[in-house]
Amino acid sequence: MAINKSKVAVGFMVTGTVTVIFGVVLLIVGSAVMKDQIIKNTVISPKNELSYTMWKDIPVPFFMSVYFFHILNPQEILKGEKPMVEQRGPYVYRKRCQKDNITFHPNDTVSYREYRMYFFEPTMSVGNESDVVTIPNMLVLGASVMMENLPYALRLMISATFKTFNEGPFLTKTVGELMWGYDSGLVDFLNKYLPGMLPSSGKFGLFAEFNNSNTGLFTIFTGQDDIRNVHKVDSWNGLTELSYWKTPQCNMINGTAGQMWPPFMTKESTLPFYSPDACRSMELIYQRPGEMKGIPLYRYVAPKTLFANGTDYAPNEGFCPCRQSGLLNVSGCRHNSPVFISHPHFFNADPVLLDYVQGLHPSEDEHGLFIDIHPQTGVPLNVSIRLQLNLYMKSVSGITETGKISEVVMPMIWFEESGYIDGPILTTFHTNLVVLPAVMTYMQYGFIALGLATILIAALVHHRLKAALRRHLLTSTVIDNSRVCKTAVKGSHDTQEKHVTSNSSNSEK
Repeated sequence: MAINKSKVAVGFMVTGTVTVIFGVVLLIVGSAVMKDQIIKNTVISPKNELSYTMWKDIPVPFFMSVYFFHILNPQEILKGEKPMVEQRGPYVYRKRCQKDNITFHPNDTVSYREYRMYFFEPTMSVGNESDVVTIPNMLVLGASVMMENLPYALRLMISATFKTFNEGPFLTKTVGELMWGYDSGLVDFLNKYLPGMLPSSGKFGLFAEFNNSNTGLFTIFTGQDDIRNVHKVDSWNGLTELSYWKTPQCNMINGTAGQMWPPFMTKESTLPFYSPDACRSMELIYQRPGEMKGIPLYRYVAPKTLFANGTDYAPNEGFCPCRQSGLLNVSGCRHNSPVFISHPHFFNADPVLLDYVQGLHPSEDEHGLFIDIHPQTGVPLNVSIRLQLNLYMKSVSGITETGKISEVVMPMIWFEESGYIDGPILTTFHTNLVVLPAVMTYMQYGFIALGLATILIAALVHHRLKAALRRHLLTSTVIDNSRVCKTAVKGSHDTQEKHVTSNSSNSEK
């Protein structure tokens, strides 16, 4: 049975048209399907195994690197000279976070407490926790500033108390003792007779209250009703606003708990989050796009206004009393101790702070904080939060331990909490968020390209078949006409011959 090639070509054109339509439909519907999948997998629910596990247990390795500012000239500082410091570290601790007491509520929120534990990592550190460093004694120098307005006689009594317990203006202790606590007669005395004055009832250490502790009771939105609210804080310890600061804006609890953010971020989006350790909400801003092992990301950094004082940035007036820009006064939530938070080495701070202390060298690469986030899902890929703890100290009359110390905001330590997605989680993340969307995109445009190519080729074939058919018909017509002409000529010739023969025969007769 002969195949009608023209009809086959028309069939291929129809098939190509259908393929193009299918590709266009995929192009329109595909993005909606991907968006719907992201929403389903981003909602906080035990049904979403991968995302729920990442939220609940944070399987990504997380580390805290601690750097001490070792004081090189303690005796000269007491005489009023400029402090000289030398950075020691890092002393690295593996941080384990786990959410517990997880309770889902009917209003599409979930409550939990997140517990944190720290484990020293000697192979990642430059020394051991037995290393000895010298830093300011917060119990003496901090308390002196807190009590400078008390009657002179009372200040003399405080100074005598310091001497009784052999507490001087500077501490020379091991890293482990400074981090997690050391025995002190003064601490025991204060906890016995003035309970609640110190942040902890046991040993006194810079991070004593952090290890084996929780960050408070968070209640956040699951995103079930509105994905734009997922991970956003509804309340903290039952509070919807704070009471540490002077203005309603500064007391607001904004953003998420600082671990994940709502999906579908743009370059205009910001990263707001509430930090119990900093006693306030903070907000990072977009800096640049990037890529991590094939996964697209947005980098967010701290704006220069984050720790600016009220003079340089009016909305921060509520965080005052302020000193130079670049310092956050957290005394209001730290038992009134004159403690300030800043970026390490006073990065992005008023340059005058660097003039008061020798040995600081700020740089964005080493001391700027950032979060690299996957904009489609709101999941952080690489995090580095860097902050510095400073003590405001000065000479206080009546308390001889303060000597002639010049007024200075003294850096004590800075730390970096960092972590990034790697291993099987990164592979799964890459497959679901890069490979599969890329395959779908290629399929969409592949169907369109294949359909257009099929239509084009089929149209060319059909055109050639039509042209060939016309040529064939034309040739056939010419041949037929030629045959007719030849037949006619031959018939005329035969007639003439017959006529001549007839005439010849008549003549002979």
